[in-house]
Amino acid sequence: MSVITTPSQTWVLLRGLTRERRHWGAFPGALAAALADSRVIEVDLPGNGELNGEPSPWNIDAMVEHCRQALRQSALPPPYRVVAMSMGAMAATAWAARHPAEIAAAVLINTSMRPFSPLHQRLLPRNYGPMLRLFLGNSTPTEIEEAVLRMTSRRHQGDTALRDAWAAYRRERPVSRINALAQLCAAARFRAPVERPFKHVMVMTSKLDALVDTHCSIALAASWQCMLLSHGFAGHDLPLDDPEWVVQNAVAWVSSITSGNVTSPA
Repeated sequence: MSVITTPSQTWVLLRGLTRERRHWGAFPGALAAALADSRVIEVDLPGNGELNGEPSPWNIDAMVEHCRQALRQSALPPPYRVVAMSMGAMAATAWAARHPAEIAAAVLINTSMRPFSPLHQRLLPRNYGPMLRLFLGNSTPTEIEEAVLRMTSRRHQGDTALRDAWAAYRRERPVSRINALAQLCAAARFRAPVERPFKHVMVMTSKLDALVDTHCSIALAASWQCMLLSHGFAGHDLPLDDPEWVVQNAVAWVSSITSGNVTSPA
């Protein structure tokens, strides 16, 4: 993969429901290696990861304000380029809607938002039972992460090493039930703008996503009239199942924006 040279930029990575920065795995390093003179920073949302002792907000807008404050404290000024998946993409969308000058470009991965998709597409019904058991049951960290891999990955189902690593994260920094519920409610209640809030945005979707219907991304891209890329074999966690594909396409897209050869629809 070629490395592009751009003025110093900050790329912000936002994960989804109850996930933390370590769940990105090798993806941040791969993205940083493909982007010369750019910073890549993963931000944990309150209640997750290093912030697991803090209360999770019950709305997406409060998550946005946390992100903005964290970046200010890190002395990293906007505008930012964002790679965000699932609930993290909702936070990126709310961020752009509230503070459009702060988001230069965004890649949104396997997200689902009102008013573009109904509930049975935003969370496929086959997952209702497993999700309830994860939130309300007494499963061990290993059992929980094995179930998460079944729901979110196509390539890594049965990967016991990855499952055990994620279980260790959960034991070290557990997400409380009330924080998990707050995040779930925040995601369920979030309503995106009908008009595209980003100047530059690309949507990525996995055709074989077993957690969220791929038509959620298709409907979003159609409504916002933005670029859509569909992956053929990955699950919901696309950066886990095929990080090289995500990096290659994100870098090529932002390079086209930087050079002026391709511009998102006005």
